[in-house]
Amino acid sequence: MSADEKTQAKTDQAKGKVKEAAGRAVGNERLTAEGRADQAKGDAREAKEKVKDTFKH
Repeated sequence: MSADEKTQAKTDQAKGKVKEAAGRAVGNERLTAEGRADQAKGDAREAKEKVKDTFKH
């Protein structure tokens, strides 16, 4: 996994967790959903890079 992509995936996941928690704290469903979407985006990016690494070897 390239360092830049791995960092971006982790950033997306962390940003999503913060957004989701903030949305729940203030009762904002849109913000909560955005947080979940950001987490899913990070998870997908991380999975894609892991697959690429698997086929390199």
